Amino acid sequence: MSSTTTLQKAGDPSGTPGDAQPSDGLKAGLKNRHLSMIAIGGVIGAGLFVGSGGGIAKAGPAILVSYALVGAMVVFVMRMLGEMAAASPNSGSFSAYADRALGRWAGFSIGWLYWFFWVVVLAVEATAGAVILEGWVPAVPQWAWALIVMAVLTITNLGSVASYGEFEFWFAGIKVVAIGAFVIIGMLAVFGVLPGSDNPGAGFAHLTDAGGFMPNGWGSILTGVLMVVFSFMGSEIVTLAAGESENPRRAVTKATNSVIWRIGIFYLGSIFIVLTLLPWNDESIVKKGSYVAALDSIGIAHAGQIMNVIVLTAVLSCLNSGLYTASRMAFSLGERGDAPKAFAKVNKKGVPTAAILGSVVFGFVAVYFNYAFKDTVFNFLLNSSGAIALFVWLVICLTQLRMRKILVREAPDKLTVKMWLFPYLTYATAAMITFVLAYMVYDKDNRETVTLSLLVAAVVLVIGVVRDKRRKAAATSAATASASVEA
Repeated sequence: MSSTTTLQKAGDPSGTPGDAQPSDGLKAGLKNRHLSMIAIGGVIGAGLFVGSGGGIAKAGPAILVSYALVGAMVVFVMRMLGEMAAASPNSGSFSAYADRALGRWAGFSIGWLYWFFWVVVLAVEATAGAVILEGWVPAVPQWAWALIVMAVLTITNLGSVASYGEFEFWFAGIKVVAIGAFVIIGMLAVFGVLPGSDNPGAGFAHLTDAGGFMPNGWGSILTGVLMVVFSFMGSEIVTLAAGESENPRRAVTKATNSVIWRIGIFYLGSIFIVLTLLPWNDESIVKKGSYVAALDSIGIAHAGQIMNVIVLTAVLSCLNSGLYTASRMAFSLGERGDAPKAFAKVNKKGVPTAAILGSVVFGFVAVYFNYAFKDTVFNFLLNSSGAIALFVWLVICLTQLRMRKILVREAPDKLTVKMWLFPYLTYATAAMITFVLAYMVYDKDNRETVTLSLLVAAVVLVIGVVRDKRRKAAATSAATASASVEA
């Protein structure tokens, strides 16, 4: 029997008859080192390397405030999720908790939206990886490279959860080492003590010497928030993976407690280095990318190719984790009767084969749309999934407000991780997420994304509510029929 099953049976707060039944299918194949690296690497997406230049161009050095605000929001959301996951590790994570705390309709809706988000991400990341690989080996067309990377990582996930963990351990390790080296080398160059550096080192002068710290005004911070918020998606993956680890509670607690320094070093630290090595309005930051521009300023040879290797690693990591995450969410939905029953079945190795294949098939279809109907169908898929990350974080806030009461009443000994300043900080985080969504509606560049995402969310929500009502009506009818027979 898996760790997941034992914990769910022994410690999950008791639920209603409609609650998901625990499964003994998934195996505890992830080791502590796997979970540690998944937790660290989960916050480092390709968006950090590729998209940071645009944010710097919009907000200048004040982009650090944007990163800090979003980083704080993610820290608080992870703390809330950590509280629930440490009390009851579950492969469905926040979807299963929403199911318990808010209702079956909530778990159904956010679970399917999250699945949709990740299968679209599969197509985006496969294409991004294919672009880099085609540049290295142009004889193989881009579509073939996308097919190859998707197929390889599908095989990896079908092998065993340990295969996923091992691949992610090395993928994440490369990202961590790369950013750590960048921060150390960059800091030496900033103060002019790096041997052989082409950058004279200006200390912290570049933070204010090109129009001040906030050259484009306060509004640029909010614009920056919209540009960087999506690069943080993925930090919650560790709470899904924890259910298949040797010690779920320990893994979740450790990941939750370390999220502050992870965001501080990898996001704020690395962007700070870029901004102190170069003036924020240096054209190379947008043209080459922020990290390549910074490395070029130091005089590191082949900086562009070095960054391509790192970005490809980040892309493969995101693909690997995206397929794992989508399949485990599909598995959880299948267990709860909200997805085809086949999704809840596992093979002898404890792998939910149907859930993986179902997810990757949609991913392959999305890749096809990206090549055949990029400006129509795929553009719709991309925009309609764009704001789902924020929906997930908002639902986590609302769920934690209810789950705390349930845990205090039914299993107070399992509150080993607690949200700070509850409930005030939970309310404040939910308000901030709501504000960001509202600002996206106001901002013309993000209006289409949030509008289409809200439309898709509304459709899924309606389906969830209707299913919930039918389920309750069926349960009531069955209870009435049973009472009549007994009478």
